[in-house]
Amino acid sequence: MMSRIAACFEGLSREGRAGLVTFVTAADPDIESSARILDALAEAGADVIELGMPFTDPMADGPAIQAASLRALAAGGSMTVTLDLVRRFRARNDTTPIVLMGYYNPIYHRGVDTFLEEAKTAGVDGLIVVDLPPEEDDELCLPARNIGLDFIRLATPTTDDARLPAVLANTSGFLYYVAIAGITGTASAATVDVHRAVERLKGATDLPVAVGFGVKTPDQAAAIARVADAVVVGSAIVDTIAKAAPGEAATAAKTFVAALARGVRDARKVAA
Repeated sequence: MMSRIAACFEGLSREGRAGLVTFVTAADPDIESSARILDALAEAGADVIELGMPFTDPMADGPAIQAASLRALAAGGSMTVTLDLVRRFRARNDTTPIVLMGYYNPIYHRGVDTFLEEAKTAGVDGLIVVDLPPEEDDELCLPARNIGLDFIRLATPTTDDARLPAVLANTSGFLYYVAIAGITGTASAATVDVHRAVERLKGATDLPVAVGFGVKTPDQAAAIARVADAVVVGSAIVDTIAKAAPGEAATAAKTFVAALARGVRDARKVAA
C-alpha cells in the first residue's frame, strides 16, 4: 500500500505544484495548544507536518527552535506526549503525513524497537534524525524502513558528489535539502543557488526534493516553490507561536501558514 508521504507527493505532482512542509515542536507552547496547532496546520494548507521531538541539546537548531524545545519540556513534553499528539491527530486526520524530526538521544533512551513500534502504531509516517549519519544506518534507518517508516535524510551545500550517494542510499519519502550552511532560522539562501542545488540533486535521485532552513515569508516560500518539490518552513512558524497571545497560538499559526500555503500554490500555478 502506498505510504501517506508517497501519496502526498504523487498528488502534488498531479496538481503541478510544490508542497508546503511545516515544522512545529510537540507540546509547544503547551500540550493542548499543540494538539490544536497540528489541526490548524492541516486546515491552513500544510501538505506535510514535521513534528519536533523536544530535546535539551539540539545541534542544528537556532534560537527559535531551541526555545520551543525548552518551552515544550517545561510544559510536560516528552516522547510519550509527542506520540500521543500524533495519535490524537490521526483520530481526526488520516491523510496528512506526519514526520517526527529531531535527535537520536530521546529515541535511544526509549529503545529503538519500542519507539518504532509505538511510532508506527500512533500514525507516524517518517523520521528525520539529524545526528545519525549513513554510516549508522543499522542503528535506526534500516529498522525504520523495515517497519514501514520513511527515513528522510538531509543534504546540504557541503554534500559533494563523493558523499551524495551515501546520503541517498537508504533515504526514502523525500530528500530534505538544507539550503544554508548553518543553523535553522538564520540566513536565507539565494534562489539561484537553490535552483542549481535542486537541479543537481534531481540528477542523482528520483525522490522529491524539499528545501528548507531560512524560509520566513510567503514570498520566499513562493520563490522556492518554483524550483523545488516542497518548501519547508519551521522557525518562522515557531516564532509566530511564541509571539501569540495566551490561548491564541493555533489561530496565529493557522493564519500565518495559510499565507505561506497561498504563496506556494500560486507560485506553482504561475510556473506551470
